[in-house]
Amino acid sequence: MPKRIIHVLLIAMFCIAGRAYALSAAEAKSLAVGEGDARIEALRAAVSHADAKTLAFIQALSDDAVKLVGETPVLVVDGQGQDPVTGAPVALPETAEDVMNNNRMRGELDTALAALKLLSADAQVRRDAVKTLRGEVDESKLPLIEQALAAETVADIKDQLGLLRAAALLGSTEIAKRLEAAQALGESTQAATKTLLVERLQVETDGSVKAALHKSLSAVESRLAWGDRLGALFSGISLGSILLLVALGLAITYGLMGVINMAHGELMMIGAYATYVVQGLFQKYLPGAFDWYLLASVPVAFATSALVGAALERSVIRFLYGRPLETLLATWGISLMLMQLVRTIFGAQNVGVENPRWMSGGVQLMGNLSLPYNRLVIVGFAIAVLVGVWFLIEKTRLGLFVRGVTQNRPIASCMGVNTARIDTYAFALGSGIAGLAGCALSQVGNVGPDLGQGYIVDSFMVVVLGGVGQLAGTVYAAMGLGVLNKFLEGWTGAVLAKIAVLVFIIIFIQKRPQGIFAMKGREA
Repeated sequence: MPKRIIHVLLIAMFCIAGRAYALSAAEAKSLAVGEGDARIEALRAAVSHADAKTLAFIQALSDDAVKLVGETPVLVVDGQGQDPVTGAPVALPETAEDVMNNNRMRGELDTALAALKLLSADAQVRRDAVKTLRGEVDESKLPLIEQALAAETVADIKDQLGLLRAAALLGSTEIAKRLEAAQALGESTQAATKTLLVERLQVETDGSVKAALHKSLSAVESRLAWGDRLGALFSGISLGSILLLVALGLAITYGLMGVINMAHGELMMIGAYATYVVQGLFQKYLPGAFDWYLLASVPVAFATSALVGAALERSVIRFLYGRPLETLLATWGISLMLMQLVRTIFGAQNVGVENPRWMSGGVQLMGNLSLPYNRLVIVGFAIAVLVGVWFLIEKTRLGLFVRGVTQNRPIASCMGVNTARIDTYAFALGSGIAGLAGCALSQVGNVGPDLGQGYIVDSFMVVVLGGVGQLAGTVYAAMGLGVLNKFLEGWTGAVLAKIAVLVFIIIFIQKRPQGIFAMKGREA
């Protein structure tokens, strides 16, 4: 919403409120002229009894729409001068000077406007105002907070306003008020509250208030710790979903077909660049439908990577079945060729792929726990792809042929199955799934020629750990490694966590070389 519209709405709100105070010429001058400390003190005093004109003047100061004629502040409205008190037209000479606001003053203006927006008719504006005021509240804003608290009808905003009031009371000169505030802040889930309590503990002199502060601090730290744990769990699931998407295609090409495809990461990179190309086409030809470009990118990314994979299988891989070392070296060379091809076409620098608007933002569950929409979408997308792959392998004619060729190629050929064609279809399917992984990865980071190199080793570890040819094992391994990696990062750091996970996989494979799920019966 444009600032001018917000300005008009807030003025209307205060007019309806019918405040008895009015902006005076002396107050306007004290807000615009003088040293920074004096102006900030005047601003804090004005917030406690702001009327519509005071609000309009503060908003104009924030928008750099106030000039000084001598030492008289003048509002600039549509290029014309206006008296901030009477609203009468004022001549605006060329010698008029801008009001200078340093960073500290701008921060105070933003805080003051946020405090005034606590009385907005829009619930989301009030929520945003509460977030802005956290950690910036003091006793000068207490009257406004209490007025907003008395008028609030939305339960979650009312709770947040209560905590905001307690934070303002924490600096009171009365022991009873500080004690009440310390006890109330124990219900908070915000990291800013912890900082506030720690800072107050350093200057508090009363023993009873100190005890209450310690108790509240312990309660807040406990809630924040749970938020950190749940955040690490969600990050692990999110990482596991990405590993699952990357490894699903490899589970087919390596797990079912026995092909060590070192170019799998580059097939994923091709899917990411296909998404980038579709984004560019939508920006140029369909800007009004840009928010839906990602839906169009999914089949394009799949088809592009699948076609490249099919061409790779027909031209190189088909001659190397049963020769793993030659396959590894050949596909590694192909991966280098694909990276250089992408550098030639798109350049060596990373390219940015934007999130659609419906993937921006997130769900705020706790003060320190937010679930981004783009990560939630990727988790859901990974589940959808997994279900689709399972259905294709287990419930379709193509899946039956793939399983038949995998288990016994000569018998499948004797039964009339065109094994060469099935090999191409299966390899194209695995490559297409890699393209889908690239499409998903483009939403959480930049896309570059080296994108696939960061995931090829992890995806092989997932397939081997889960059990070669076992989709269920791939799921367990991807999620397990993702969650384990994120929890270890919190204790040891990213590098040591990676090393620890690798050591764990080595030990596990030594004890159980068949992976989590081993083939049984004739399949073995």
